[in-house]
Amino acid sequence: MTRSSNVVWHKSTIKKENRHQLNGHKSAIIWFTGLSGSGKSTISVALESALYAKGIRTYRLDGDNVRHGLNRDLGFSPEDRNENIRRIGEVAKLMVDAGLFTLTAFISPYREDRDQVRRLVKDHEFVEVYQKATIATCEARDPKGLYKKARLGEIKNFTGIDAPYEEPINPNIVIDADRLSVEESVEQILSYLEKKGYI
Repeated sequence: MTRSSNVVWHKSTIKKENRHQLNGHKSAIIWFTGLSGSGKSTISVALESALYAKGIRTYRLDGDNVRHGLNRDLGFSPEDRNENIRRIGEVAKLMVDAGLFTLTAFISPYREDRDQVRRLVKDHEFVEVYQKATIATCEARDPKGLYKKARLGEIKNFTGIDAPYEEPINPNIVIDADRLSVEESVEQILSYLEKKGYI
């Protein structure tokens, strides 16, 4: 699909920097990636609460939640996964422009898809958080029963079972999801954000 030549970006008089000044903090995408069951959603919820307690404006985009609306027409083929992340990246970019810390919890199994989102914003506006967990840990947790269904062949193209997951090469933060508690994981992320001057 090609974009019409009649579509022109309409500029606003209020800039992202104005919103930063109003909010009293910067904005960025905090992109959680990792296998199903690694704790992406759990940690992102806890992190959002911790940021809210500090008076920081946030919004959280979760993989399952987004598939109830914006991406309900997409499946789990490689092509649909690409489009899923492309759309989320564009939404997250808009939210960064709105001055929000945008927390995204998506398996996002392909490096190129994650890098595509990274390229949508400035270098310092994309913080990649890798929830690093073994398949054994994720299967032991299996909060939605998805690994069991995948092992039985009831779910196809399941990441880590019959579909690949490409680990981040140089993530900003690596959470040892096999070992750390929710509280320890959140503290590690907050420490990074404070050290780097985000909050």
